[in-house]
Formats: sequence, C-alpha cells, structure tokens
Amino acid sequence: MKTLKNWSLTHSDQHHVALTVDGKHTLNLYVLESGMFRVAIKRQSGFAFDRTWSIAPESDVPWEGRPRDSLAGFTLPGFTLEEEGDTLVVSTDVLRVIVHQPLALEWQHRDSAGAWQLLTCDRPTSAYQINAHGDGVAHYQRRMNDDAYYGLGEKAGDLQRNGKRYEMRNLDAMGYNASSTDPLYKHVPFTITRRSDVSFGLYYDNLSSSWFDLGNELDNYHQPYRRWQAESGDIDYYLFVGSKVLDVTKAFVRLTGKTLFGPKWSLGYSGSTMHYTDAPDAQNQLMKFIRLCEEHDIPCDSFQLSSGYTSINNKRYVFNWNDDKVPQPEVMSQAFHDAGLRLAANIKPCLLQDHPRYEEVASQGLFIRDSEEDAPERSVFWDDEGSHLDFTHPQAVAWWQENVTQQLLEKGIDSTWNDNNEYEVWDGEARCHGFGTPIAIKHIRPVMPLLMMRASMEAQQRFAPENVRS
Repeated sequence: MKTLKNWSLTHSDQHHVALTVDGKHTLNLYVLESGMFRVAIKRQSGFAFDRTWSIAPESDVPWEGRPRDSLAGFTLPGFTLEEEGDTLVVSTDVLRVIVHQPLALEWQHRDSAGAWQLLTCDRPTSAYQINAHGDGVAHYQRRMNDDAYYGLGEKAGDLQRNGKRYEMRNLDAMGYNASSTDPLYKHVPFTITRRSDVSFGLYYDNLSSSWFDLGNELDNYHQPYRRWQAESGDIDYYLFVGSKVLDVTKAFVRLTGKTLFGPKWSLGYSGSTMHYTDAPDAQNQLMKFIRLCEEHDIPCDSFQLSSGYTSINNKRYVFNWNDDKVPQPEVMSQAFHDAGLRLAANIKPCLLQDHPRYEEVASQGLFIRDSEEDAPERSVFWDDEGSHLDFTHPQAVAWWQENVTQQLLEKGIDSTWNDNNEYEVWDGEARCHGFGTPIAIKHIRPVMPLLMMRASMEAQQRFAPENVRS
C-alpha cells in the first residue's frame, strides 16, 4: 500500500472541508456534530463502495443502503476554519482537528476549564495507506501511555483490549475458547478509548474483513501506534468525544441506530436443545418438554426449535419439515401455545446443493453468484456444500418471506431463529445483485445476516402485527 503524504485545501462549505491528497485523492472532513467529525478518503476514481448499511442517525437504513455521501440525520453545526502555515485547523466549541503536513491529523478536545487538550493523533510517519490499484487500506494512530481500549463487539478475552490484535471476519466459531479464539461471529469495527478525564469513540464504516492492532505490534521506525487495516473498501471513520464512556456509547448508538427490542415474552426463560429435534420422535420429545415444565413447575415462556426438524437423513434443509419426526406441526404448536409457550424455529440462509428446492432457487438467480462462472457460488456449509441466498436481491427476499410465512408462521411458529448466517463465502469477488447495482461480497458480507433478519422480521410483522410488542 502507498502512504498518502501531501495535501492542499481544495474547498470548504458549511458542512465540510475537502483536501486534495497527492494530487489525485480527496480527503473529506465533515463536521457532523459539535463533538463528532467524519474523515472519508475518496480515491481518484471515487469511493470503492458508495453505500452503507451502518449509519442510521435518524431512522433505519433503506433496504438498498444509505448513500455514503449522505449527511441526513446530523445537526451539522457551524465550524471555524483557519490556515496556519502548513497546518489547517477545523474547530467547533467542543472538538477540533489540526491537519499537519505531511498528512496526519491531530485531535484536541476542550476541557472543563475551556482549554484545548490533546485527545489523540495520527502516527506522524505514514498515517494513511491506500492500495491505489486494488484493494487494501490502513489507518495508523499514536498509542498513548494512558489509553485503555474497549469495544469491538463480541470478542474473547478481557474487556480491555490493550496489547492485542483482533480480526473482523465473521465465523461460525462453535465451541470457541472464551479467552483466546479470534475471530468470532460479529463485525463491530468500533473502539472506545478511555482516559481518566475524557473518552472518545472511533468507528470505521467499512464492512470488509479487517484487523485492529491495539499494541501487539511494534516497529522500530515509528512511535507506539495502533492500526486498523481492511482488505478492501474505503477509509471512512467517525471520531466522537465524551467526558465519560457512557457519553461515547450514547453517541455510537445514535450514529448506528438503536436496538429494536423484542417482544415481552422473549425476556423469559427459553428452552433449547438439539436433542429433541434430532430424535426420531421429535414431536413426542417436544410434547414431553411441556409436561416436564408443568410437572416441575418450571416457568418457561418459549422454546427454540433446533434445525433437526428440517432433516433429511443427517443433513438439514431449511423450510423442509421432516414428517416422520414431526408429523403434526400445527398440533404441536397449539400444544405449546395452550401451555403459554411460544415457538421459535431455526432457519438457515444457505441451501445445500441437494436441497429439494435448490434448482428452483438457482433457476431464478436468487443465490450469490460465482465470480468467474455463470452459476451459483458454492461454499462449505454444515456437512456438505451449498449456496447462500442473496438478500440484496428483492426476489430472494420475497422467496424467503413467502417461505417463512407458509412453512413456519402458518404452522403456528411464532418467531424465527436466524442461524448460521455468518456468510462464510471466501470468493471475495462473488457477485451480489446489490438491488440492481452489482456488489462483490467482500464489501458487504456482514450486511447479509442483517438483511436476512430484516426479511424474517418483516414477514412476522405482516403475518401477526398484533404480536409485534406482545
């Protein structure tokens, strides 16, 4: 990757400042809130990927994503712009950034006495790196002695992340070591840096596989640093300050969207075991669970129906009911309801290559496509190979919702357990429909489980709107 070095001020308006870097790239510095700035670098040809599903400051993101250039939902306060020799200073009343030559940003916050104090800064030697002729971007910041790093979502080990390297690459890491396994299931490229007097958040809006080094790496030619590196996409990050970690967390929640709370019954005890649905008499085993709860006076609000109910021989086939194991799903569901229990059924977004409906789905072009052949992409999945549904294809969404409704909800299932949706598609150039604008899977792999869950949720809301909050 090539280091970005020399910059010049191109223009500014009431919302942002644009710098030309090395005569061909553009660094856009947006002032979104008094305490929140955004740094987005466009290559000469523009953003590598022009949409996002991560930023939602006012409402949920559209199915097709939010334009990366959108500033909707932010207050966009005024700011001051000063040129001082080889530096540029952009300030609000809370936060300011000093742009140094060669390219390195220094961030300062205003303390309780009104004085500007150092918050963080880029590594002065090679802060921003871009592969101008392909994939790969990186950002380096100075690592301060009193920094304490937190965040990154679900990760193994201590909550404080100092001195370690982490990878963001969704894996179905069943049976992982709670102290050391990495990567895991989630893609949350967000860190909180805490000090005694101030904290700040750093969120990278990039959905490709990436790495955070928070002090594991040392290099004789540079001061202590932290590093974020992504295999593709853009350098596009949000930096926001708060006096406490709680303030930073609230800002992050507003930036990316609040949690959608589940129904009240989902807060109670929920039973789950693969044993029942893998048993040859699964329906009898499940009915026995109801009797055991009553016999032992165990309060239970729901049961998670594992994927054994979909089996043919020893493999699992989404939306297929094994009639030998569960001959009367409607009768079984009613028995659970009569006992005051809701049912959530396991579903998976990948159809095995011998799935009874594989050819039907393939003929409609609803799978992620192979990067080189005019055929569905195939990946290892459970005990075989299969193809993943493309939830950026409206017809795939419709097919999914129709089957959630007909194969589950109409049979008395109350909710979906959206499982095994890490989308371990390692052909990075495999093609997604992209709602009409094709996208390589490497840019949006973590989006697929979100869209899968959204499709399932909307089907349930339409089928039983009265149960959405019950």
